[in-house]
This record gives sequence, structure tokens and C-alpha cells, in this order.
Amino acid sequence: MAESADVYEPEAGPGHDTGSGAGFGEGAGRRARSRTRSSGSPSSSRAEKGEPRDPVEQARNICLRLLTGTPRTRKQLADALRKREIPDEVAEEVLSRFEDVGLIDDAAFADAWVESRHHGRGLARRALVRELRTKGVDSAVIDEAVGQLDSEQEEATARELVARKLRSTRGLDRDKRLRRLAGMLARKGYGEGMALRVVRQALEEEGEDTEGLDEPF
Repeated sequence: MAESADVYEPEAGPGHDTGSGAGFGEGAGRRARSRTRSSGSPSSSRAEKGEPRDPVEQARNICLRLLTGTPRTRKQLADALRKREIPDEVAEEVLSRFEDVGLIDDAAFADAWVESRHHGRGLARRALVRELRTKGVDSAVIDEAVGQLDSEQEEATARELVARKLRSTRGLDRDKRLRRLAGMLARKGYGEGMALRVVRQALEEEGEDTEGLDEPF
């Protein structure tokens, strides 16, 4: 409270002492001592902050806050509850209830993730699988989600990525262009064979001699 008085000092009114601010500090001290006497335990402190004492209610509140505006997987929420020292049996009860009412839906999460990351970032199935695994999505759910992308759609996206990057490689020699473009696709999860085929066709359309580019990069 003393720091606040340094930052903002109200104008003096009748009967106010503006010389030292002592009265302000003494009042804050009395209030602090009163709070200390009334809060004899950590649970009382949490209650003063508006946090429920019931661990089930705590777990519910944590999950609801995390789900506000951002979908989460069950594992992400379980990790958050564990970090907050919510008992495992309580976390299991709350998470299962959230699943029952549809607030947690890993399948919907995975579908939305694939749609967003493929069309937004151009990620291939391999990269999408890797990302969903890190978020704790079950393998069967991942397989179903990435199954939305067939090889034709994946290759079409790879061509779009190369087309956007192609101009920035002009002026480089052919091998450097190949490595840069193929490396970009590899980082997004595209396989070596598809990357080489897509890059070679793009270079041919620009008039590059692609003889000898059949070897893996």
C-alpha cells in the first residue's frame, strides 16, 4: 500500500494531513493485521481470494478457465490439474464429467487441429500426427483425424507452398533452390519422394534443367 501512495497521492481536503502520508500507512497496517488474525490457515487465505475449498470445485474452475476461448485436450487439462496439485481421483471425476457433457472432445479437437494447421500452415500428415501426439490425443483418434487428408490434397498443398516460395529462390543456382524448397517441405512434414517430385516439376515450369534431380536430396 505504501508503494501505491508513492505513485498516486490524492489532493488534500479539509482535515487531511499530506505531509508524510503516515495516516494512510497506519490504516493499511491495521487492516493487514486484522486480516492476518482472521486468516489462520492457507485454506482461509484461498477463501478470501475467492477460491473454493472443495477440490472438485477447484478442479472445475481451473478447467473452465482453461477452456474459455481455447479448446483443450483431456491430457492438457489433466496436466494443468496435476500442476495445481488436484488429487488424481478428483481430476479423473471432473474430466470424465466434462467429457460426458461435451466440454472435452479430443476427436473434435483433432479434427479442428488438422483443418486449421493444414490449411493455415500447410502442414502434412506426418507433422500433424507429431503435434497431436504432443497434446496427448489417442493414436486411433489421430489416425481418424489425419485421414481427412488424402495424398492428392496433401500434394496440392505442397505445390502451393513451393509456388509461394519459388520467387524468393530466383537467382540461386539450381541445387541451392532444390535444397531450400525441399527443406521447407520437409520441415512441414512432407516425405522426401513427394517433396522432390513437387520441387522438380516447379523448377521445370521455370525452365530449369532438372536432369539428375531424381536422386534423394
